[in-house]
Amino acid sequence: MFRPLECFIGFRYLRSGRRRGVVSFMTAASFLGIALGVAALIVILSVLNGFETENRTRLLSMTEHVGISAAAGGLADWESLAARIAARDDVTAVAPFVELEGMLAVGRELRPALVRGVLPETATTEYGELVDAPALAAFAAGQRRILLGRFLALNLGVEAGQALSLWLPRVEDGRVSVSPVAFTVAGTFAAGAPDHDTRLALVSLADASALAHLGGAPKTLGIRLVDPLRAPAVAAALAQELGPTYVYTSWTERYASLFRAMRVEKVMMTIILAFIVGVAAFNIVTSLMMVVNEKEKDIAILRTYGLEPGRVTRIFFVQGAVIGCVGTVVGVVLGLVLATNVHVIVPWLEGTFGFRIMPGDVFYVTEIPSEVHLGDVVLVPLLAFAISVIATLYPSRRAARVAPARALRYE
Repeated sequence: MFRPLECFIGFRYLRSGRRRGVVSFMTAASFLGIALGVAALIVILSVLNGFETENRTRLLSMTEHVGISAAAGGLADWESLAARIAARDDVTAVAPFVELEGMLAVGRELRPALVRGVLPETATTEYGELVDAPALAAFAAGQRRILLGRFLALNLGVEAGQALSLWLPRVEDGRVSVSPVAFTVAGTFAAGAPDHDTRLALVSLADASALAHLGGAPKTLGIRLVDPLRAPAVAAALAQELGPTYVYTSWTERYASLFRAMRVEKVMMTIILAFIVGVAAFNIVTSLMMVVNEKEKDIAILRTYGLEPGRVTRIFFVQGAVIGCVGTVVGVVLGLVLATNVHVIVPWLEGTFGFRIMPGDVFYVTEIPSEVHLGDVVLVPLLAFAISVIATLYPSRRAARVAPARALRYE
């Protein structure tokens, strides 16, 4: 006697299905549907992970990971404070800056801008890869020089060497006034992120501090970390160490809405693509119901020999579980192969069919990134297998309710 009996009979029914046309087709459709659904989920989630990492990297190219600001006025003791923070093992750099919100004007063109005052030497070390060397040299050498984001400069219609006006609002005696300050364009930078390229401008720290009436002191210390994802924890640790004298922020607060939207998009894509696995699960229900109808006499004979209804249920449960398990494993392998070779597959498709999936004149990111996360590789197969197992419940219970007397009535 084969043990366990349910597995032996379930595998026999599964192998015999190859010789039955419709049942065999439904079983194959179930298997392929689960495999394709799992593979699609892994690939799409990996691409979304890649886009999230790419966006985060571009945004943080010109954004501090943690900021420490004075509650009022400027940071008079910023040098000693910066040295104390830079001594931490998880900190890579500390730089002072001042941020001002205003409008940039050239003739009739007027654009909102976030003006950041930085030390010229800091701009050279932190933004050297984003700004041309001549622009950095001009920015470091002169006064009232300004670096513009690439698209901000295009919208204003200015180039290096041209003049523009910075309009900053001021409140005096309860009245709002605006006064222009002349600057000369030193050059442009391209951070590759809309938030920077369309509205960010850089000036020297001394100019920005004077415009903010801070007496040459910075308003904030920007801290860069070894691991940007630990920014909230580091901000909390600094708050506990330095006390409530300062205001502590992190990049996760500034861009919380953006990355929350990306997480919602990822969840919705998972739900939508999970319907592919759901369709395959319906095929499992259909194929098992056809097997139950075909094997009614066999089930009745087994029941007359004393096989309990629960064991009959497990026979057909084994069939559905095997289909789901094999389909899931094949889908995981296929998905991992595709996700880890997106950088090869996409250029091949573009070259073969003669089109660009993400043209550079439309998108900031021109190559589709992919980043496989272990959590996705574990969660997706578990979800697919769970759906497959649930799909076997009704046909299995239906088989257990087959009445031997009715099935063998005319035998």
